[in-house]
Amino acid sequence: MIPLNHDHPIFTESIRRIRALVGDTGLDPLSQDVLERLVHSSGDPSLAALLQFSPGACEAGLKALQGGALILTDTAMAAAAVRPMAARTAGNEVRCLLDWAPARSPQGSTRSAAAMVRAWPELIQAANNAGKPLPLVLIGSAPTALEQLMDQLEAGAPAPSLIVGMPVGFVGVPESKRRLAQTTLDQIRLDGTRGGAGLVAAAVNALLRQVAS
Repeated sequence: MIPLNHDHPIFTESIRRIRALVGDTGLDPLSQDVLERLVHSSGDPSLAALLQFSPGACEAGLKALQGGALILTDTAMAAAAVRPMAARTAGNEVRCLLDWAPARSPQGSTRSAAAMVRAWPELIQAANNAGKPLPLVLIGSAPTALEQLMDQLEAGAPAPSLIVGMPVGFVGVPESKRRLAQTTLDQIRLDGTRGGAGLVAAAVNALLRQVAS
C-alpha cells in the first residue's frame, strides 16, 4: 500500500477511515490509491464494489503521463479539476473534447460524439508528431463519446494509453460501460450508473501524484 505522506491531517485521517471501511481489496498499491481517492472525492465507500481495473491499467496510465501524454476530458469541469495537478506534477497538457464540438448536435448524435470523430484522429497525429504516448481519455459525462471512440478503435484506430470510463447517468451509460468492459483496452471503469467529472479527475490526479513522488 502506498504510505500516507505529508498531506493535511484531516485528509490523512480520512484515508485511514476509508481503508477501514473498504477493507482488504486485494488491489495493487497504485490501484488502491486510485480507489481511495475516488472514495474520498465521493464520500461513498460503496464505489469499491463498482470500480474495475484492467490488468496493468494504472501502470500504463502512469507510464504515459511520465512520457508527456495529453489528457483528454469530455467536460470543461473535469479539465479544470485536472489542470492544477498536471501543472504541479508532469506538466501534461489537458484538453476538453468540447473544443472540437459543433455548435449544435448533429441529427441522431450528440455534440460530444461528433467532437470525438474530429478530435481522436487529430490527437493521434499530434502525439505521433511529438513522439509522445497517445492521450489518456477521461469520460465522466458523455457515454456517446465513449461509444464513438470505441467505434473508431474497432475500425482500426490506435487506442488511448488509458481510458477512464465513468460516465454518469441512466441513458446509454451502463451499456457503454459494458461495451468497454468487453474490450482488452487499458481502462479504469466504474460500473453501473454512477460516475462524473469529479471522479474521473480524482482517478487521473491519483496517477499524477505518483508521477511527482
